[in-house]
Amino acid sequence: MTPGSNLPLSAVRVAVDVTAPVRLDVSGLLLAANGKVRSDDDFVFYNQPSGPGVTHSAAAGGGDTITVDTAAVPDGIEKIVVTASPDAPGATFAGTEPTGTVRNADDGSVIATFTPPQLGSETALVVVEIYRRNGAWKVRAVGQGYANGLAGIATDFGVSVEEPAAPAAVPQAPPAPPAPAGQWGPPAGAPSPVAPPPAAAPPAPAAPAAAAAPAPGSGKINLDKGRVSLQKNQTVSLVKGGSPLLSSVKMGLGWEPAFRGKSIDLDASVIAYGPDRKKIDNCFFGKLMILGGAIQHSGDNLTGEGAGDDEAITVHLGGLPPEVTGLVFVVNSFTGQKFSDVAKAYCRLLDAQSGEELVRFDLTHAEPRTGVMMAKLIRQFSGEWEMTALGEFVDSRTVRGMVKPAAKTL
Repeated sequence: MTPGSNLPLSAVRVAVDVTAPVRLDVSGLLLAANGKVRSDDDFVFYNQPSGPGVTHSAAAGGGDTITVDTAAVPDGIEKIVVTASPDAPGATFAGTEPTGTVRNADDGSVIATFTPPQLGSETALVVVEIYRRNGAWKVRAVGQGYANGLAGIATDFGVSVEEPAAPAAVPQAPPAPPAPAGQWGPPAGAPSPVAPPPAAAPPAPAAPAAAAAPAPGSGKINLDKGRVSLQKNQTVSLVKGGSPLLSSVKMGLGWEPAFRGKSIDLDASVIAYGPDRKKIDNCFFGKLMILGGAIQHSGDNLTGEGAGDDEAITVHLGGLPPEVTGLVFVVNSFTGQKFSDVAKAYCRLLDAQSGEELVRFDLTHAEPRTGVMMAKLIRQFSGEWEMTALGEFVDSRTVRGMVKPAAKTL
């Protein structure tokens, strides 16, 4: 899913797993039509793990789970928002974007996944919301950040929060008759599942308004204007003419020795992951085909000499199994040479049939390390894929050592 997108729920009982590379505090808030909890009993978290139709538990693969039994949610509750904040005091979401996975709570099947893009100074986040619309239940990807922690979210939704370390912030909770919808609602342009409460024209309470991060995902780049040149951490949606690109693409990776006459042996690989960030398989010079031929490797280049791509990996996007939701492309120096000995490293995505270059990312800096994560492709629930330039260096001479750090980028 992308920020603001929504879809109907196919199950009565749904579980929302929220996972990240760091420990998180995850909670669920039951909100009435005015956007507020009815009492503190509607705040479900690790210390109060059950509420009307909503429970909190530890997720099987790490992280926390908020389970919603829509049949047991009281009639006066219009939505359940699922929030997260880093457990470490003062920690932000920069570089540790969480993933919300919505599952059928009875059979475990995945309904949707959502990873909010490009978070920074936020210390708390509304990940997704489960809400009623015309008598039916739906899920919406939100991704709205706060810079004043879980307490900022809680007080905005009407929960009484006592924070001895910051007493000055507490008095702002009681005088909150108008719900500051602009701080936590869907990104601009997304339909609101609940009519805004009376007099909800956003007043601008000083601290929360300044804390709310702008809605991520706006102004997304696609392929309509031709080739896209990315900088580090930029994302392009693989959509052209309004349709997702589902044909075969080729990720070409190239490099040159930094010093004339000195060969350098680098290995390009791709790691395929599922929605839980668990490795499904990897494709490299020692395993040239995976996933029934949906991903194929061109073979090993031992020197980096010559013009053009040194190694290429072809991906048949339309042929990937549905359980594959993320691909991370990495390059390693098996012989131990550092990337500071490499010049002109790049990756580029091409149409595999026409050879047309669609997206390019040139690595503009190097570090004296032996591995680099170049780019990732993430499948959205709508079916489209997004490519993000990474350029993150690690110490690993083989693709095996890249599995965990690459998972953290998803």
